[in-house]
Amino acid sequence: MNLKNPSHDATSSPYLARNLWSGFLLGLGLVAFIDEAVFHQLLHWHHFYDKSTTSIGLVSDGLFHAFSWFATVGSLFMLADLRRRNALRLTRWRGGVLLGAGIFQLYDGIIQHKLMRLHQIRYNVNLLPYDLTWNIIAIGMMIAGAILIIRARNDLQPPRETHSHEHQ
Repeated sequence: MNLKNPSHDATSSPYLARNLWSGFLLGLGLVAFIDEAVFHQLLHWHHFYDKSTTSIGLVSDGLFHAFSWFATVGSLFMLADLRRRNALRLTRWRGGVLLGAGIFQLYDGIIQHKLMRLHQIRYNVNLLPYDLTWNIIAIGMMIAGAILIIRARNDLQPPRETHSHEHQ
């Protein structure tokens, strides 16, 4: 606890929120980076925006890649600040990573793939197995992240007093 200003100790809400947001941004940036590197560049399955020319698709990939790096770098600055202040709550942060990764992947799979139709995971194949795998993994990451965040919140709760009643 910070004796000079107890409202800003490591368990106060600004630091707890920063743990969550730092993890969330890293998860989002990491999944976006993996998507870009694996599915866009290595496998050539799609571009971020596939409704135009290949050149426009490549530009959209570049913008998407820049977005993922800004999220990742921003999250790492936040993480370094939390460590410097001895305010890192690793379980909460890891929960944020999984939650951010899962939310981004589910957003990509539902909003970008299906509603906006910016691109599909692959083309000229049965998409159902790809879509199910993509979205089930996303939901799994979100659930795992939520569990970690709840566990971290419970770790911060003061222990409940137990009253033992001795029988006389």
